[in-house]
Amino acid sequence: MEAILSELESLKGSSVSKAVSSRMKEFEAFRKADDDTLFSELAFCLMTANFQAEKSMKIQEALGKQLISSSEERLARELKMHGHRFPNMRAAFIVEARKHRRGLRAKLDSFDDSHARRNWLVANVKGLGMKEASHFLRNVGYKGYAIIDFHIIDKLASAGLVDKPVSKSLTPKQYLEIEEVLKRLGERSNLSQAELDLYLWFAETGKVLK
Repeated sequence: MEAILSELESLKGSSVSKAVSSRMKEFEAFRKADDDTLFSELAFCLMTANFQAEKSMKIQEALGKQLISSSEERLARELKMHGHRFPNMRAAFIVEARKHRRGLRAKLDSFDDSHARRNWLVANVKGLGMKEASHFLRNVGYKGYAIIDFHIIDKLASAGLVDKPVSKSLTPKQYLEIEEVLKRLGERSNLSQAELDLYLWFAETGKVLK
């Protein structure tokens, strides 16, 4: 763990910290966002499953209000036109998720327990696994969730902190076990899970994305 802690300290003292701080301010701003803005971010996270986050960001920006109002058929056409790998399935997930659009923030804030909040999303929003639910919660202002994708797993495995799973698809038990490792790393580095993810992602990809 010492090597990765040293790397994190180096990044915290570099220009990367400004990019991380800027992203964190964006996430904090979502605490005051309306339901439509929150839903757009939920749609973005639905699009990121098995697809690049950077491309999903561009699609989110291009489609705008269509994510809220377009029919499933039109949305699928738009996703396909913009290069999404799974346009039909993602369009179906986004349209089905619209039933949770109104009162979404109130629902999320109604949970006292962070695990219960994420579990509700996984159970009720088709297409969201633990990673995507954590991604959404982090992006809309909840700091205590780890977004565990293969970039993060590779980083932790190379540091000897976890064994690399055979499958890229983590079981809930595996996810929670790796999340505990990240929580310990966050405590040692004095970073929230949201900040830690941004630094680790940069260490692996050279980018600070949402």
